[in-house]
Amino acid sequence: MTDATIPPTTQRSRGVVRWVRRGGLSTLIFFIPLLASFGLFSWWPILRSLLLSLQRTNFLTSEWVGLDNFARVLRDPLLLTATWNTLWFAILAFVIGFPVPVILAVFIGELRRARRLASALVYLPVIFPPVVAVLLWKAFFDPSPQGVFNTVLGWFDIGPVPWLNSGDLAMPSIVLQATWASFGTATIIYLATLMSIQTELYDAAEADGAAVSRRFWHITLPQMRGVLLVMFLLQVIGTFQVFTEPYIMTNGGPENRTVTILMLIYRYAFISGDYGRATALSVLLAIVLSALSAVYLWATRRWSTS
Repeated sequence: MTDATIPPTTQRSRGVVRWVRRGGLSTLIFFIPLLASFGLFSWWPILRSLLLSLQRTNFLTSEWVGLDNFARVLRDPLLLTATWNTLWFAILAFVIGFPVPVILAVFIGELRRARRLASALVYLPVIFPPVVAVLLWKAFFDPSPQGVFNTVLGWFDIGPVPWLNSGDLAMPSIVLQATWASFGTATIIYLATLMSIQTELYDAAEADGAAVSRRFWHITLPQMRGVLLVMFLLQVIGTFQVFTEPYIMTNGGPENRTVTILMLIYRYAFISGDYGRATALSVLLAIVLSALSAVYLWATRRWSTS
């Protein structure tokens, strides 16, 4: 009897038996706890956030308000300030923080004997807990003449500089701290990518008399472009969610010059107690980041694979 003459019900039964004998049932049982935990801690908060964004709630009583929370968020004049501050932070982080790990990785890659020591020293700032690192740099930025940075500037008859008390210097100061705290991880990733590049390419370039700058531009960067694209996207997403540094160092001041979108969400939720509006702004931020990621990946796909 061929498969074509076997009734469909019998074929399905044989398929189920074959699937069970091949370990399909045990695999499913093994994955059920993982799927349940993933759904509980990942997808349920997302669905719950969508519901909260349409409600006015204090988690004791709830009132369905539809899109009113989104309208109130868009009418808030502080939203434009927080958006610009977040964009300014992202621009400064790209200009200051993005090239630093690449340059350090190339420099460490050129070392022969002290490469391990240099890698450990570069990664050292990542070991500090974020809050401890921010408080440490806040002390460094003390605007008095006795502050660490102002003391160093005083050796050259400069200052004192009102670092975090100045509207123009507060955000760059925060970016410097954030760069110091995070460049170690990116440096190690770039260094691992450099170590995977074929040494024959560098040997041929050296034989042709190419300088370090030419080897970096014509060999290193093209070989690293895929990793650079991914790291850039992760940095954009991370900078748009900055909170700890401005919250601890300036609390959004001076004059709201360092208020970010996540700080505005925090104020909605824990200062005003307006959880619906806070969730609505969170949903808007998630939509914007998703759209930016989709456009970025679409625009760079051909360049990264060509």
